[in-house]
Amino acid sequence: MLENKNRCHAEETAACCCVDVGTVIDNQNCTASFEKKFLNQQEAEKMLTQLIEKARSVESEPCVIEHQIQPIVEGVKLLASFTFCCEAETLIFQLNLR
Repeated sequence: MLENKNRCHAEETAACCCVDVGTVIDNQNCTASFEKKFLNQQEAEKMLTQLIEKARSVESEPCVIEHQIQPIVEGVKLLASFTFCCEAETLIFQLNLR
């Protein structure tokens, strides 16, 4: 029997088809990325402000936020990443964007 387990597969228990939370949220992915095109710099900055507010409302420790607003032919592109202290905060942030 192989002891090496693939981290990409959640392990189910035989009794209830439940998944161990540790196999779903293992703090390996604490960064959420955002990318969107805008017609102008002001729209991109407005969206960035909203994203930062959402990140700050979720964080228990300071979220590391990196961003760029790049000129493109159609306007500008906002690229942002939000690194939280734990994966649960990342998931909450991503769900708040829906």
